[in-house]
Amino acid sequence: MSLDLDRINAEFANQPEQLVAWALSLGKPAICTTNFRPFEAVILHMVTRVKPDIPVVWMDNGYNTEATYRFADEVTRALDLNLITYLPKRSRAHREAIDGPVPGLDDPRHDAFTEEVKLEPFARALREMAPSVWFTALRASDTAVRAQMQPVSINQDGLIKVAPLLSWTSKDLYQYLVEHNLPNNFDYFDPTKGEENRECGLHTQH
Repeated sequence: MSLDLDRINAEFANQPEQLVAWALSLGKPAICTTNFRPFEAVILHMVTRVKPDIPVVWMDNGYNTEATYRFADEVTRALDLNLITYLPKRSRAHREAIDGPVPGLDDPRHDAFTEEVKLEPFARALREMAPSVWFTALRASDTAVRAQMQPVSINQDGLIKVAPLLSWTSKDLYQYLVEHNLPNNFDYFDPTKGEENRECGLHTQH
């Protein structure tokens, strides 16, 4: 199937719910990824309203805050998510016993850390689940890389990558949460990014 991305992105600009419905109407195997960061309940609610059993893929790096783990459980229960968790091949305790604490961003070992706890688990998820459509909560305001993205793109893996919330502001997301009585979590930290406006490599590789 060839997609007219320019037409699709123009048609569904600032219409995230219609974009979700369109992408799922393609009838292709789809996943939605999450990291349970702030406002993640928005994408999860929006997608599962259309397809309640969509596989929701979480690469749990083992370094999330206690609040994030509690939030993950709360949202999973509230939305009855079909949550599929991918873990690194080594536990956090095993990795730290051998390699020590999380390396700093300027440490040459940081790339290997990111590969182990996030990129390899995601590559494994793609191999095992073989999706054709990937929903993500990327936002243009997150990083310079994401500011250049379109709501619908086709990545080098051939995946149709759908970012319905790309143009939304934090205010838009907050209003959606209030409207639908959804929980939120601000006690979040991603050790593979280290800084809020830095890419971890997931969306530059895929």
